[in-house]
Amino acid sequence: MTPEKITQAEARCRQYRRRILEVSQRLSALHVAPAFSCLELIDCCYRELMQREGPTPDNFIMSKGHGAMALYAVLEGLGIMSRFDMDNVCQPGSRIGGHPDYGLPGVEISSGSLGHGLPIAVGMARADLELGQKRTIYVLMGDGEMMEGSVWESLLLAPSLGIKDIVIIVDHNKSIARGSIPINHPNLLPLADKIAAFGWEAAEAEGHSAAAICQAIESRSRTRPFALVAHTTKGRGVSYMENKPIWAYRSPNRDEFAQAMAELAESKGAS
Repeated sequence: MTPEKITQAEARCRQYRRRILEVSQRLSALHVAPAFSCLELIDCCYRELMQREGPTPDNFIMSKGHGAMALYAVLEGLGIMSRFDMDNVCQPGSRIGGHPDYGLPGVEISSGSLGHGLPIAVGMARADLELGQKRTIYVLMGDGEMMEGSVWESLLLAPSLGIKDIVIIVDHNKSIARGSIPINHPNLLPLADKIAAFGWEAAEAEGHSAAAICQAIESRSRTRPFALVAHTTKGRGVSYMENKPIWAYRSPNRDEFAQAMAELAESKGAS
């Protein structure tokens, strides 16, 4: 990525965070912090990596359904989701809920119950092989989601089926609603090594650096399915949210909102 593109990506992700905070003020609770950890990952997919035109465009699957606000913010920024829909997330009569529903603009699968996105992607990729279609399927997953057995079954199956065109991106913020993965579930780690042992090409990168994300994914060999373990921070950009499990599902009060918006002001630099 050029320095100009990096600066633009940083500005967009700052604005996405501010936008999510604005929406949070209409609701008593919202998954704000989980969305903040994966914004750069989704933005890079849509803005830099995915081929979104042509007869077989690439697909994006939001398996980490509780991070939906990050997906909605990116889709709104691209004009795929309307401002009206974003303003009315979880409001009475709205078609947009707190987790993605299939059929909404830009939403490929219904998610929220974890562990479904990768199995669906494997099925889609296998169908592509049968039909002779060429596209890449990107799957955004949470690291807590990696505790689901369906994930590891899919990791084992995909290489055996000859699938190469899946890219999974694990939002490795190391935080779950009940605490810390390294403390509470240390045997899940190290993720990249475990995924590689299942026949995948795996890499790690700084998950809030657009340049690092894009470089890691673009430099993959394309001879095997690929997994990027992206090291992120839950609640990224807001000091009192960062790495605090209590912010998994909570909206800031008026004073907290003002502080967060100030910390994410344009003058603050990179997100």
